Amino acid sequence: MTTEIDYYTLLEIERTADGAAIKSAYRKLAMKYHPDKTGGCAESEAKFKAVSQAYECLKDPQKRAAYDRFGHAAYTQHEQGGGGGHRANPGGFSDLGDIFETIFGQSGFGGGGGGRQQQRRGADLRYDLEISLDEAYHGKQTDIEIEVSAACDTCEGSGAQPGTGVKTCATCKGHGQVRAQQGFFVVERTCPSCHGAGQVIESPCRSCRGEGRVDKAKSLSVNIPAGVDEGTRIRLTGEGEAGARGAPAGDLYIFLHVKRHSLFEREGTTLFCRCPVSFTTASLGGSIEVPGLDGVRHEIKIPAGIQSGKQIRQRGAGMPVLNGRGQGDLVVQIDVETPTRLTAKQKELLEAFRETETGEECPASTGFFGKIKDLWGD
Repeated sequence: MTTEIDYYTLLEIERTADGAAIKSAYRKLAMKYHPDKTGGCAESEAKFKAVSQAYECLKDPQKRAAYDRFGHAAYTQHEQGGGGGHRANPGGFSDLGDIFETIFGQSGFGGGGGGRQQQRRGADLRYDLEISLDEAYHGKQTDIEIEVSAACDTCEGSGAQPGTGVKTCATCKGHGQVRAQQGFFVVERTCPSCHGAGQVIESPCRSCRGEGRVDKAKSLSVNIPAGVDEGTRIRLTGEGEAGARGAPAGDLYIFLHVKRHSLFEREGTTLFCRCPVSFTTASLGGSIEVPGLDGVRHEIKIPAGIQSGKQIRQRGAGMPVLNGRGQGDLVVQIDVETPTRLTAKQKELLEAFRETETGEECPASTGFFGKIKDLWGD
């Protein structure tokens, strides 16, 4: 099982973004996470590499089209090349013949030697799973139920009735392809009798009618790692649709959606919350407690004279880093609350305070009204 983050989510853009928007988003994030700007922070360096990889893909129209269609599977490095490098497999095509078959509906052209068609793996499937922010913080093990084409139990995926077998196709003599000459050209096409398999089933299985697969409900256990975010994709290899007649199964992709939290908002590994404080606490200073997703009550020190909108950062109280080490931060925004229900005694005390005001208590107000006086010349 692997966890992948959507390129559009990494660059914080919509899937309809144009080239200029993609470039602008990349520049902003590259400046933010560049190692020279972050003092060698491992988390920022990993983020910088991730957004660079996303930009390299999405800035190229052809690569972007392949990614939009196939996702990360379009660029999975699977084949060792010369000189110790790797060669990517865009779109999952195994060879040039696969590309022509996808585009033209046939496996080849010209007089090149034929051969039995390779078994086609089953289709990849998608499952959308909604989780809470607490579950995204801690991670969880959960079970899901899906309806999927799975290998037939009766014939064990072969498509043949138990006790029977397969025989060589009489049309193509086991090659999987037939040739037709058109003037000077010889065209090869998939055999219409065996559909490229080179073999035909003598007695098809009654349960699956020779397909080798049937629809059935399946329960799967999914491990959601701590730190996942909206758009995170988890791949379960081989848990997609079963291939026909014993062909390999596709993969199941689980797309995660994080529900809105009643207190916290999230940006990457940083958690944000707004906290109202009384004007006396804002004036005299004090402390408040904020319950974190980690189950700890974090004490936030309020300095005397704090203003509305001021943000206080609590290091290490944010979201965990996905597939890495460390924690993000908790950022508390202070909102100074003006009292609306005062007792007679409280009003009396405030009146006494107003009578002793000199203007130095609120320098921002004094400066603002001073500018107005200068503007009016009065």
